[in-house]
Amino acid sequence: MSALFTPLSIRGIEVRNRLWVSPMCQYSAVDGVPNDWHHVHLAQFAAGGAGLVIAEASAISPEGRISPDDAGLWNDAQAEAWQPIVAAIRARGAVAGVQLSHAGRKASTTSPLTGERGSVALDAGGWSMVAPSAVAYGSYAEPMALDIAGIDAMVSDFADAARRAVAAGFEVVEVHAAHGYLLHQFLSPLTNHRDDAYGGSFENRARLLARVTEAVRAAAPDAALFVRFSATDAAEGGWDVADTVAAARLVARAGADLIDVSSGGLVPHQRITPGPGYQVDHAATVRRETGLLVSAVGMIDDPAFGEEIVADGRADAVMSAREWLRDPHYALRAAAALGVDSPAPAQYLRAY
Repeated sequence: MSALFTPLSIRGIEVRNRLWVSPMCQYSAVDGVPNDWHHVHLAQFAAGGAGLVIAEASAISPEGRISPDDAGLWNDAQAEAWQPIVAAIRARGAVAGVQLSHAGRKASTTSPLTGERGSVALDAGGWSMVAPSAVAYGSYAEPMALDIAGIDAMVSDFADAARRAVAAGFEVVEVHAAHGYLLHQFLSPLTNHRDDAYGGSFENRARLLARVTEAVRAAAPDAALFVRFSATDAAEGGWDVADTVAAARLVARAGADLIDVSSGGLVPHQRITPGPGYQVDHAATVRRETGLLVSAVGMIDDPAFGEEIVADGRADAVMSAREWLRDPHYALRAAAALGVDSPAPAQYLRAY
């Protein structure tokens, strides 16, 4: 029996295995609307045996996009465009999820596909950014500090996006509180310099995330709700693993079902040395200290390594990203390597 290929039930949703596709921005949408590229890109992973396929960070508002080419869920046209994509994922045996995001001070930037970096100027299609405090990310444009009305609107936008996600057929909704985007910016003292109810103490800095989690849970009561954290800022004076453990308990009380553990992305001067499984220990700590379901991510490209992580109880599932791009049938290869029944579609079984 393979631990990696043992089903996992989350809020009554059966996921056929523990080898999942992490959200990956494609920078290929027009006005936030996904298209044929997203359809083929995501459906191929389901045909390739993934248990869960999470669609890319999808903005809760136009201003929340990382780039002008990001996908979104801020209007009904976008939700309708997601429907056939979700149906294709589910028809191939995988569970479909989506990550809801607001980029905060890292919004309105050029798409990496252009080969350029930096903020998009207002006269070139960019927009004004918002953040907990008026502190820029590196050489990016300076954001405006959100007022209380803006914070309240943010909570509503997350809830509305969650409702559209459910209407589109997604069974998993992930709140993106990692990688230096808006909710992470509120969590970390390196980017949150507020002196009101949303700044200062841990409880205040985590207040917006707690409200968002509660609002998303209310808007999507039957969905499996994940929260992605950067377990550490990897910078002096920043957010750390102990903070993540405390925040994981907080969002669990607010309705979260699983904690997706990543790291970094908040500040340019972070010190992280990537390597195979370099974030697994963070996931293991969160799981051990909280007893919550946890996924691990970060260069987990070897099926035997993924099997070991789940079998040893360091995480309940493993997410991969680039390995799925290199091989969209990664789970089929992993099953063969581990000597377990293949999750291949009937049309592919002759190869296994």
